[in-house]
Amino acid sequence: MRSGDWSRAKLSLVSSADSAVVLWCWKKIAEIVNELLLQMCFLKFSDSAGYVGFANLPNQVHRKSVKKGFEFTLMVVGESGLGKSTLINSLFLTDLYPERYIPGAAEKIERTVQIEASTVEIEERGVKLRLTVVDTPGYGDAINSQDCFKTIIHYIDNQFERYLHDESGLNRRHIIDNRVHCCFYFISPFGHGLKPLDVEFMKALHGKVNIVPVIAKADTLTLKERERLKRRVLDEISEHGIRIYQLPDADSDEDEEFKEQTRVLKASIPFAVIGSNQLIEVKGKKIRGRLYPWGVVEVENPEHNDFLKLRTMLVTHMQDLQEVTQDLHYENFRSERLKRTGKPVEEEVVDKDRILQQKEAELRRMQEMIAQMQAQMRMKPGDD
Repeated sequence: MRSGDWSRAKLSLVSSADSAVVLWCWKKIAEIVNELLLQMCFLKFSDSAGYVGFANLPNQVHRKSVKKGFEFTLMVVGESGLGKSTLINSLFLTDLYPERYIPGAAEKIERTVQIEASTVEIEERGVKLRLTVVDTPGYGDAINSQDCFKTIIHYIDNQFERYLHDESGLNRRHIIDNRVHCCFYFISPFGHGLKPLDVEFMKALHGKVNIVPVIAKADTLTLKERERLKRRVLDEISEHGIRIYQLPDADSDEDEEFKEQTRVLKASIPFAVIGSNQLIEVKGKKIRGRLYPWGVVEVENPEHNDFLKLRTMLVTHMQDLQEVTQDLHYENFRSERLKRTGKPVEEEVVDKDRILQQKEAELRRMQEMIAQMQAQMRMKPGDD
């Protein structure tokens, strides 16, 4: 045999051997794929046998809630000059008060408390939040501040009353919730604790709104002074029986990180914060803070103040603040309101009975007078 024929024969034998190996491999692959498909069908059938669809309910609620959006109302109360507006702008990275008018000392003598509500739509990762910030300019500015918080109480009650009216109406599908869910009460850092006005305000409102005490302008205090003032404020709150917002305990099935975060937030009350809208460059990095001759105070530095803790508390417990407002404060208002509406009905019945008795007595008196006049008229002809 020639060398060329031998080479072609050798190539044909190799090609036939390779094709046989390839066919055998494909057969094994097909068998494995068929076996996997059978196993998947069996698993799917066995799972569907005990699957109804309840596990999908949280997803439905999530989609509906995200589509509807969320509403939250935050009230800030405190004396002028404590940085309320600056803190709110720092919290939500917005400018809610672009043209704020600051009155002079002469105008504050007889100034009354005003209510200013600003609403802004915030969207983050597809979640919409309708945030309403209620400011109270004029609080504590007048010489006589005895009744300065009555305007605030009236506003909170009006929002409860409006919600109750909408809830009792015919169209209940699109109720706008303007109830105050949280109140940041600003405490001055320049005193030795709470002022009488602070005590009276919190005692008057702790049954109507969730009060979160905030020590303003914490950069005016040293670390020891800050801790001393916090302890003093908590002691006075407990002494006067004031109920502030209590963070809920973490569930046992929560992770350790969330439990530690809850513990730290509880230990930080009242929150000592600072606010700033200025960007300062420090070590090549722009941060929000306040520049002093001795250094820079960073707003978002947990070693400098409790700003991040306050924001974390507000964001992570926003739903709980709404639930406490609904289940506790609103229900208390609703029950008292129903009692008040029921009481006049009883009084009206009593009033009607008393009026009827008075009318009957007056009628008897008139009848007696008529009888006397008739008797006198009968007696006159006999006398003649």
